[in-house]
Amino acid sequence: MTITYSCIANGRVILAELALTGGNYQDAVSSVLKLVLLKAEKKTTARIGSYVYHTLLIDGITYLCATDNPLDVTLPSAFLDEVSRTCSENPVMFQESFPPSNAIVADFQQVLGRCMMKHNQSQGEFMISDLKSQVTDVKNSMSQNIDKMLKREEKRNILIDRTDNLQVANLVYIPRSTQKTFTERPRIMKMSPCKV
Repeated sequence: MTITYSCIANGRVILAELALTGGNYQDAVSSVLKLVLLKAEKKTTARIGSYVYHTLLIDGITYLCATDNPLDVTLPSAFLDEVSRTCSENPVMFQESFPPSNAIVADFQQVLGRCMMKHNQSQGEFMISDLKSQVTDVKNSMSQNIDKMLKREEKRNILIDRTDNLQVANLVYIPRSTQKTFTERPRIMKMSPCKV
């Protein structure tokens, strides 16, 4: 995934922007900025055309980036957090009520460029750390399942032992009424004739 475009906007006015690839981002960005202002949510994601636009809204300032992968949200989120932190350390740009001067815009374009290059180059690291966390989750899940299976096996063995003990006890216990000794004679019932 690559971050191909980023901008900083105050409302619907773009204060600084940088595109790494050619393309017409202005129409899509104006639609996304309108959506951000309508929703007034801190984070927004919108897919327009072949790009996915991620935004971060802090104190009326919108930080926006465009990516070409709709599935990954961690890289754009980290990028927008870093850009917002960097910009909040230098609030000169946001104090001017008019569009900022070219020197300030150039400074913020450099900030956007450095952050974009850093996050585009480190996307492999993000993917590796993401995969490592997924592997850890799978390991934890497997160990929990194994523990549950061992507990069930233990309970099953206890039931088997109890069943065996009951069978043995049943063989040992023979009721007295069914026992016959050699000295006992069977009782014979005689039926006497009855009148009905």
